Amino acid sequence: QAVVDFERLGEHAAAFQGHDVGFCCLGTTRAKAGADGFVRVDRDYVAQAAELARAGGCKHFVLQSSRGANAQSRFLYLRVKGEVENLVQAVGFDRCTILRPAVLLCKRQESRPTEWIAQQFLGVVARVFPTAYSVPVETVARAMVACVLQPGEGKVEVLENGAIHELGKA
Repeated sequence: QAVVDFERLGEHAAAFQGHDVGFCCLGTTRAKAGADGFVRVDRDYVAQAAELARAGGCKHFVLQSSRGANAQSRFLYLRVKGEVENLVQAVGFDRCTILRPAVLLCKRQESRPTEWIAQQFLGVVARVFPTAYSVPVETVARAMVACVLQPGEGKVEVLENGAIHELGKA
């Protein structure tokens, strides 16, 4: 495990050397980092990490993005997620898998009251429609590992929430 300073990521290129697979789940919130900070973390840091990973020999990059990611979106969150998907694909990995989960169900150390209420509601909805609106983070993690262990379906593969649930069962 290597600790890096994301503000000086280029100085940590050695940490990205010699890995066949890269997993990226980096992200923050606009509320926590502000709009500029959100863009810097969710787009710029991720794109730079992907470039360093590729330069270090990474062949397969697995990116956690978001349902609805679209570089043309009017919504900052979805636009940034779409932009970073495009940037990561452009790096030229032999294989790139993008996961687009819906609302992530997880326990957090920090207080996010609105998110907590949404998770409680979606937890109930998930009992009736288990793959429609949410996904447990453990399922996303299992899907990320499973996609590496299975043969790919092309150079770039995008897995939407339903496919994440399916793959996460494996």
